[in-house]
Amino acid sequence: MITSAQNTQLKLVRALLNKHQERLHQKKFVIEGVRLVEEAFAAGIQPEMVLYSKALSERGMRLLDKTRSSGIQADEVAPDLLKSLADTETPQGILAVLPIPEFQLPGDADFIVLADQVRDPGNLGTLLRTCLAAGVQAVLLTPGTVDAYSPKVVRSSMGAHFRLPLITAAWDEINRWMGGLQHRPDFWISDVREGIACWQSDLRSPLILGIGGEAEGMSPAATALPHQKIHIPMPGRSESLNASIAAGILIFEVIRQRSIPV
Repeated sequence: MITSAQNTQLKLVRALLNKHQERLHQKKFVIEGVRLVEEAFAAGIQPEMVLYSKALSERGMRLLDKTRSSGIQADEVAPDLLKSLADTETPQGILAVLPIPEFQLPGDADFIVLADQVRDPGNLGTLLRTCLAAGVQAVLLTPGTVDAYSPKVVRSSMGAHFRLPLITAAWDEINRWMGGLQHRPDFWISDVREGIACWQSDLRSPLILGIGGEAEGMSPAATALPHQKIHIPMPGRSESLNASIAAGILIFEVIRQRSIPV
């Protein structure tokens, strides 16, 4: 049993949880809780390391048996030490270190979401969860967007990281990629008021849907590209919608339009 806070494994987990640069350097991230570890296995992603405590539930113990039978290192940690690492209010007694998958920009674009200056971890996590549910091809993450592998994003995405291609790219790389596509997709930028109402937009063609942060919207680098603006009509008195809620409405409007027989 690990009983020292200076243990090498605990130091690694602590650094991965707290430091963006450490996640980039190590190309690893941490997941916490029985359900997320189960989701990782279900997606065919094997943890590099698992830490657990005796607080683990019966369901968690079955998961631990599966972990060990797969030849994965699993070490017991003193309950107070593991709890001190946990990012949740009610820790479940298990966390795991996973490799960050590497994805390339796709060779064609049918339905891609671009998250630009989305700084709130909960918003980004919910957006990723929505994209997975809608069958979005990939999500592009631009500079200024919160780290997709930070603990709060991972937790709120509910396992989307395991099945949804996430691609962090600088704008010059995105520009080159878009220019090199054989069929350039439409680029729609979500706006609070300006542009075409989403119900009146034709979203059936290949497209990239840009979602900006609540405070600043899309960056100048995004709006410098050829684009069309799209908005959600709001007959009520609210000035705007939460970014992830607005994204969900627009994403499923694309799905709705594409489901209608031509």
